[in-house]
Amino acid sequence: MGTGSTNPQEGAARRGLWRLMLKLPAMRGRLQILGAKSSALQDLFEAYEDASVTLERLLKEKGGNARPMILEYETICREVENEVIEYCLEHSPDVPK
Repeated sequence: MGTGSTNPQEGAARRGLWRLMLKLPAMRGRLQILGAKSSALQDLFEAYEDASVTLERLLKEKGGNARPMILEYETICREVENEVIEYCLEHSPDVPK
């Protein structure tokens, strides 16, 4: 498949990380550092990849009957982005606890 990983979940998490790094460029370094240590963040990366792929598929569908699902998946993507940002801010070494 080209990802160099035999674990499909690892590949999904990696692709989700890449998507989030593009979406949140100011957090790229934190995402990479914290993501390498956190299974919770890996789970969020994977969820973001799954939701993004589904959203892309829905956006390509013809007809207006996919609109409610598109709105739902746009919301899911935003919620995951917000959770990732919150996680990174809470676990950043430069933020006092």
